Amino acid sequence: MLRDYGIHSVGLLAAVPPATIQRLLGGRAGRTAADRARGIDPRPVVPRALPATASMRHHFDQHTLDGAVVRAALLQLVVQLGTRLRGRGQAARALTLTLTFAGNGSWEKTRRLAAPSAHEDDLRTTAYQLMDAAALQRGRLTALVLKGEDLASADDVARQLSLDDAREARLAAETTVDRVRAKFGPGVIGPAAVFRNAS
Repeated sequence: MLRDYGIHSVGLLAAVPPATIQRLLGGRAGRTAADRARGIDPRPVVPRALPATASMRHHFDQHTLDGAVVRAALLQLVVQLGTRLRGRGQAARALTLTLTFAGNGSWEKTRRLAAPSAHEDDLRTTAYQLMDAAALQRGRLTALVLKGEDLASADDVARQLSLDDAREARLAAETTVDRVRAKFGPGVIGPAAVFRNAS
C-alpha cells in the first residue's frame, strides 16, 4: 500500500509525518510503522541464546609428525577456547578433539570433563587425554579442531574451592591475563608468546 504513495524504503517512511502514515495504515499500525522507521522500539531486548558449542581450529602449514609441534598447537587451541568461553560466561562439560590427516582421513573423540569448566588447567588436562587416546605414531597431521561441547552458563556452575594453593593462584591469575589479552591482543600472553626487553 505504501508503494502506491511512493514510499518504498524505510528512509522515505521516516520522512513522512506520523499523522499521514496513521491515516494511510490505520491508527495502531501507522504508529508502529512510523516509530520503527525512526528507530523507536519499546519492546524489551531479549538476549540471544549463546551457542551450545565453541570450536577452535589450527591448520598446519605443512604435514607434521612432530609431537612437540602438535602439542604446542593443541595448547594454543586450549588457551583460545578458554578465553572465548570465559568471555561468553560459559563453561564446557565436554571436549571433542578432531585430527585431520594427510589424505583427508580423520579421527575424532569426545571426553567429558570432571566438572564443567572454562579454566585452561581443566581444558588442557582433558585435551591432552584426548590427544593421548589418539595414540599417534606416524600419522601426518594437517589440522586440529578442539570443540567445547554441552556448554553451560558459568553462573549455573558451582565453584569448587580446592585446597591446592597453586591451582587457586593460577585461576586468580587467569582473570588478570584475560584483561591483558583483551587490552593488548590475544598473542601477548600465551604458550607461544615471546617477550622482548623494551629498548
